[in-house]
Formats: sequence, C-alpha cells, structure tokens
Amino acid sequence: MYKIDSNKEKAIIVNLETPAECASSSMGELSLLTETAGGKVVFRVEQKKDKPDPAYFIGRGKADELRILKEEMGVELIIFNQELSPTQVRNLENVVGGKIIDRTALILDIFAKRALSREGKLQVELAQLSYLLPRLTGRGTDLSRLGGGIGTRGPGETQLEVDRRRIKKRISSLKGEIKQLKKHRHLHRYARKEKGYLLAALVGYTNAGKSTLLNALTGAQAFTEDKLFATLDPTTKLLPLEEGRVLLSDTVGFIHRLPPQLMDAFSATLEELREADLLLHVVDISDPRFPELIVSVNETLSRLDIEDKDEIMVFNKTDLLPPEELELQRQMLSREYPNCVFISAEQGKDLQQVADRIREHIRHSCIRLKLCIPYDRWPSFHYLYSSGNVINVDYHSEHALVEVDVPRSLADRLSSFIEQPEQLNTGGGEH
Repeated sequence: MYKIDSNKEKAIIVNLETPAECASSSMGELSLLTETAGGKVVFRVEQKKDKPDPAYFIGRGKADELRILKEEMGVELIIFNQELSPTQVRNLENVVGGKIIDRTALILDIFAKRALSREGKLQVELAQLSYLLPRLTGRGTDLSRLGGGIGTRGPGETQLEVDRRRIKKRISSLKGEIKQLKKHRHLHRYARKEKGYLLAALVGYTNAGKSTLLNALTGAQAFTEDKLFATLDPTTKLLPLEEGRVLLSDTVGFIHRLPPQLMDAFSATLEELREADLLLHVVDISDPRFPELIVSVNETLSRLDIEDKDEIMVFNKTDLLPPEELELQRQMLSREYPNCVFISAEQGKDLQQVADRIREHIRHSCIRLKLCIPYDRWPSFHYLYSSGNVINVDYHSEHALVEVDVPRSLADRLSSFIEQPEQLNTGGGEH
C-alpha cells in the first residue's frame, strides 16, 4: 500500500452536466470523496454539454482552460466526476498534463486505503486490476510514475508494471480465492440457519451511521469515523433478544454510481445482504439529500438482485435536526414508511424502537408448531429453547408434546415431529 504525504494532495475537480445527468449535489460528494482519499479540493470546474466529447469528455477548449488553470494553481491532480474512457484519459493527459483520474478510480483508491482484512484487500485488488486492465494499452512507461498519491494505492507499483497477460492471470487467481471465501461464508451462514439465527443486515448510503448503530445495539467496537466508507470489512455481532437469536451484520456503505468493478469484486461480502432475513435501511435524516440517497440505495439493491426483502427504515442522526423540522419529517415519513423508526445512534436515543421492530419481524416470521418428541430423542431438542420460544410442554409416558414458535428456517428440520402446524399471527400486519 502506498500512502500519500501528510501534506494533502491538491486537486481540481471537474463535472460535466448533460441533460441525462444533472449536477445536483454530486460535486459536493466528489469533494468529500477527495478529502476522504487525503486530498484537498482547490478549485471546481463545471461545464454543460448535450453529451460528452468522445475525445476529451469535456470540450477541447475547456481542456485547454483546465491546463492553464492547473499550471497557475500548481496542481498535478485532476479528478473527473464521471467515468472516463481510456482514450479520454490519454488525450486529457496529453493536453492538460498532470494526473487525470475519474470518480471510479477515486472510489477504488479509498477502498484500497480502507481495506484492512485479507478478504477486503483481495476484493479491492480484484476491483482495481479489473479497472486497470483495459487502461493499460498505450500507457507503457507512464505506469512507472504511478508510485504514490490518490488513485495509485492498492496493487502496488510492481503489479501496475506487469503486462496484460500477468494481470489477467492475477485476476483469475483472485477470483479463485474469492470463490473460496464465498464458500466459507456460505458454510457459516448455513450453520447459523441450522441453529435458528435470524440475520439482519444494515444497509444504507455511506456515512449514514450503520457502524455506530451496530455498536450501540450490540456493544460491538466496530470502527467508526465521520468519513465516507469508514467501514469496508463486514462485522457481524449477536443482538440479544428474548424472542430469538438475531445476528446483526454491518456492510459496506453504498454510494451513487457505485463502480461495477467493486460490486463484482465484493460479491462475497454482498452475499450477506442476499441471504439476510431482514434489512435495516439506515438513513442520515440530517442530510438534505436523503430522499435521493434512499433512491440510490434502492437502485443498488436492485442491481444486486436484492429485492422484496422485509425492510425497516431507520432514520438516524435525529439529534442534528431542530425539533420542529424533525417533527415535520416524522409526520411525513411515517406516512410513507409506516414501519420506520427515528433514532440517534450516536446518542443512544430511541434505540428501543429498533429492537421492537426486530421483535415484530421475529413474531411475524416464526411458525408455531406442536411437536411430538419421543424421550429417546429429547436431549437433541435442547436447541428449541435457544433457537425458538417454547410456549408449553406436556409430558406423557413415552413422549413430550411441545408447543413452540420457531423460525421458518427450522420448520423443515422438525417436519417429522409436527402434530399440528399453524401460522403465527395469521392476522398479518406490517412487516
């Protein structure tokens, strides 16, 4: 891993607004991403065009202006808010000079900086090499200077200098290792299901407060920081509830236009979301953009084929809103999301609401069974007390009749002992 100097790397950020993509507040987000990577934005350049220029992305005239501006301000790093083609990067480097990177490269750089576990590093390296591979053509000796600073972390200089054949071989090797990680995670999830654990996954836009909420609910000590992508490596902790055993999993935060290379590389980690029984969608209600951030997260979930899951909307950071505005938001959002809660994870305020919603989900997702268990099998059914909620036990001469609420995942396992299954809470309700 390469680290930037303590003196922040100065950068000019560039955005092209087209009819298909308005600027909105995305430049503010690009500034935050730059700061998270260790840079400092010294100037913003924006241009409106009907469509991107195929050669320079921005117009040739604007590229010349950018070169003059770069030289006047003594800046070597130019960051574009959209993804550039390899040809556009080369052309811009020839005209503007300095180091030209796009939004995708910036996000990949941050992930490389944040990855701590072996799994995280493997996935980041795969994403970076997948991004780099089509950009090798024609760069040759240019790669030798990519030894430090924003946009150059991750695989390292030696990896960047290898030829396409060796990079393809490394990509294949990384995919094999990640495939083994997926198998390992699958076995863990299967074991948890067998023991009757319910898996609840925290999802949301980056910096919404997911890790802070995990710590507040479970007593975990997951790393938290008021920066984008503070959490990269997933953390799963036990949430103690009398109604059932719940595992709460913190996952990487989403962002608008999450690079497809990251989504592919982090497939092993994102499997936790696909296998979750319940999603807790954490939203920073103090962010004026929160409605569009909710849409962005939902779009990402859709791209991951994670839809139609039970979801609890958790509006976080209520302490950062004036009481009058909070009450207004509460009234409006409660109509749109009847199952939502309003909390401050940082201050530990109203966390009981989250636990109550999870309890409601457990009640709705359980099945009440009446089991006839022979005494010679009784010792092996001790897990019913830890995995389910035993309502009643009647002891007879050769067997025990047990009435118990169990997660649906255990119902099939108990099918041969069922006397009379019936749906719990058949009256339904919000879940």
